[in-house]
Amino acid sequence: MLFRHLRMPAAAAVLLVALAGHAAAAPADDLRDAQKLYAQGQLPAAMERVDTYLKSQPREPQGRFLKGLILTEQKKVAEAIQVFTGLTEDYPELPEPYNNLAVLYASQGNYDKAKSALELAIHTHPSYATAHENLGDIYAQLASRAYDRALQLDKDNKTAQVKLAMVKNLFMAPGARAAAASAAKPGPVAAEPVKVAKAEPPKAELPKSEPPKAEPPKAEPPKPAQAKAEPPRPVPAKPAKPAPAKAAPDEKAAVVAAIEAWARAWSAKDVKGYLASYAPDFDPPGNESRADWEKQRTERIERPKSIEVGLRMVSVKVEGEQATAVFRQSYRSDTFKGSSTKTLVLERAGGKWLIKQERVGG
Repeated sequence: MLFRHLRMPAAAAVLLVALAGHAAAAPADDLRDAQKLYAQGQLPAAMERVDTYLKSQPREPQGRFLKGLILTEQKKVAEAIQVFTGLTEDYPELPEPYNNLAVLYASQGNYDKAKSALELAIHTHPSYATAHENLGDIYAQLASRAYDRALQLDKDNKTAQVKLAMVKNLFMAPGARAAAASAAKPGPVAAEPVKVAKAEPPKAELPKSEPPKAEPPKAEPPKPAQAKAEPPRPVPAKPAKPAPAKAAPDEKAAVVAAIEAWARAWSAKDVKGYLASYAPDFDPPGNESRADWEKQRTERIERPKSIEVGLRMVSVKVEGEQATAVFRQSYRSDTFKGSSTKTLVLERAGGKWLIKQERVGG
């Protein structure tokens, strides 16, 4: 099933209009030439010019955005994902990189990641119509998968058959849709209502009450002579209970402390401490190698004169040796200010909580 709306805009000028406020003044000629070459379909030449431009303006978003588009056209999906992921980290207020990440994730069949990226695009720009339309297509694709699974489990499920046909019809070209409608004329299929069993509470029988039987008065026995009072016997002291064992340390607090240490190292531009917060089997985003990722992160930490990272925890969930933390991250440097929602998956290794996965979004 193909997406009709998960696509890149056709013209480079349209692609870059939202980023115009961030563009550097010079050298503009290389960027303009790269845009023209891209629009003409001369991708190798366009890439050459945009690389020349980015040598003098490595953080400039228009050039990086255009490079991501060229890589996409060249079917270099992993490299394009790396470029757009970097843009979401450096410019989280821009919706276009999130949208294009969703396009790339969807092309790989990773609809959960595509859905998260589109939700972030809408969060940053609620009136971004393209992201809303693309998100609708993602939901339709996820629905199609669910109906397919239902039919695998129950081939005679008429309701799922009708719903699956309706979803697939959304993605057919108009001509193909008309042909399919004229060729197939099935009779109406009535949707079977869901049967809900009514649970009746068990009937409890109340015990029958009987009037109390009158008993004859009992004769009181004669009172015995009053015994002499004996002094109270000493009660042996009970042995003291052992002190309860101390509770295990709060793992959630340990996870939060590890994340705060990661943010402090980042703010202090402590590259060694920052990288030490990641697990040996950390999975860099965008299929990037660990060595390339560390080199890129080192450059981004060392480049600004100052960095300030703030955290506001949303949720922390610990399950055995793994934890998931969601928080709002604020980032401020001498060149950029922004905020985003971030999710970290951590694992416990050697008594420490280390980051195994990192992604923007909940």
